[in-house]
Amino acid sequence: MTEPSAELPVLLIVEDDEGLQRQLKWAYDGYRVVAAHNRVEAIEALRLHEPAVVTLDLGLPPDPDGTTEGFACLTEILALKPDAKVIVASGHGARESALKAVALGAYDFYRKPVDIDDLGLIVGRAFQLHELETENRRLADSLDGGATVLGSMISGAPEMLSLARTIERVATADVSVMLLGASGTGKELLARAVHEKSRRAKAGFIAINCAAIPENLLEAELFGYERGAFTGAVKTTPGKIELAQGGTLFLDEIGDVPLPLQVKLLRFLQERVIERVGGRQPIPVDTRIVSATHQDLDAMTADGRFREDLYYRLAEIVVRIPSLKERTGDAVLLARHFVQRFARELGRPVTSLSEDAAAAIDAHGWPGNVRELENRLKRAVIMAEGKQVTAADLDLGARVSEDGPAAINLRAAREAADRRAIRQALTRTENNISGAAKLLGISRPTLYDLLKQYRLMA
Repeated sequence: MTEPSAELPVLLIVEDDEGLQRQLKWAYDGYRVVAAHNRVEAIEALRLHEPAVVTLDLGLPPDPDGTTEGFACLTEILALKPDAKVIVASGHGARESALKAVALGAYDFYRKPVDIDDLGLIVGRAFQLHELETENRRLADSLDGGATVLGSMISGAPEMLSLARTIERVATADVSVMLLGASGTGKELLARAVHEKSRRAKAGFIAINCAAIPENLLEAELFGYERGAFTGAVKTTPGKIELAQGGTLFLDEIGDVPLPLQVKLLRFLQERVIERVGGRQPIPVDTRIVSATHQDLDAMTADGRFREDLYYRLAEIVVRIPSLKERTGDAVLLARHFVQRFARELGRPVTSLSEDAAAAIDAHGWPGNVRELENRLKRAVIMAEGKQVTAADLDLGARVSEDGPAAINLRAAREAADRRAIRQALTRTENNISGAAKLLGISRPTLYDLLKQYRLMA
C-alpha cells in the first residue's frame, strides 16, 4: 500500500494487477489515492484512511479468475463503511456480476478492459454524491427537521414541538395529567417525559395498562393485597399505587377501568390513602397520576360508563396528542430513523429509503400511527434485497390518507400549504436544499427566502 498525501478526498483502488494499479493511480491526481492488492490490504486501508470512494476488482487473489473473493471484499467494505461508494469491475460474467454487486450495495459497475476516461467520470460522480450525502447529514443536524424532543421522541413537526413545550410546562406543576390520543401515538413516552421533567424524577415511574389485566385482578394489581385475602395470596404484596410512592403512576387505557373500581380509585385521589385488598390498615401514598386513553371519555361520561367526578380528578390538565398523519413530515423522518435502527439491530445492509418509498410513506394515512410505521419498517428492512428500502418492500398497496377539512382563511391556508410542502420536501430529500427546491419546482434562492419567511431554518 502507498501513503497518500493529506487534505484531498481519499480514493481506494483494490486491484491485484500491478500495471493497471499504477495506471489507475496516475489517472487520479485530484484525489488521495491508496492502493491495495487483496482483501486483507483493502480492509486495512479502509480502516486507516476511510475512503469516500473505492474501485474494486472482483477478481482478487486467491480467486483471480473468479469473483468469490471480490464479492466477499465488497460485503466487508460496506459492513464497515456503509456510506462508501464502491465501484466494482469484472470481466467474468459481467451482467450477472453487475446485478449481484448492485444488489449487495455497490454504487456502480464497469466492465474490463478498463477505459480510464469512462471510469474517471464514474469516480467523479461517486465523489460528488458522497459529498452531497455528507452535506445532507450536516443539514439534518442543523435544521429542526431532525430534532429529538423531550429527550426520546424524534420529530421535526411543529405540532410536536408545540406539544413538547406544553409537556415541559405541565411537568413542573404537580397536577394530574390526562393524555388523549389514538393508539400508537406515544402516550407512554410522553408520560415518562412528564415524570422525568418533574420534581419526582428521582423516584419511580410505575406504569400499568388497565386494559391488559382481567377485571377481577385489576383491583389487586392497583391496590395490592394482604396475605390470605384470596386463594393464591400467599404473601402480602404492595400494588402499583403503593410502589409509585414519591414518584409517578401511569394509568394507561384508563377508560377500561370498570365502574366499581372507579369508585375506589376516586376515593384514593380524594384522600391520598389506600387499603390493600383484604386489609384494614390505611396507607398514605404521595404519587402523581398521569393517565391516558384512546377512548372518548366525554362520550363515556355522558352515557354513564365513566364517572364524571373521576374524570375531573384525573384531567386537571388535558394534553391531546396529534396522530402521525397530523405531524407534518414526521412519517418519513421516523421511517429513516427506523431503517437505521433495524438495520443495525438485525444486521441488515440497508442504509436508506428509496424515493418511491418516501413518497409512499408520505401518502399513507397510518391509522396505527407510530407503532404501525415501526412494524412496517421492521418488516421492510428484513425484506429489502439491496441497500435501500423500496415502496414494494413496504407493501402499503394503494392506501393513501384523506385530505382534512380546508382552512377558511385563504391566506392562512396558502401559508399552511407552503409550510407543509416545504417540510415534506426537506424530509423527502433529507434536508438537501437543492433537491428540495427541485422537488418543489422553485429555485434555491426562492426556497431560502421561504425558509426565512416561515422561520423554518434553525
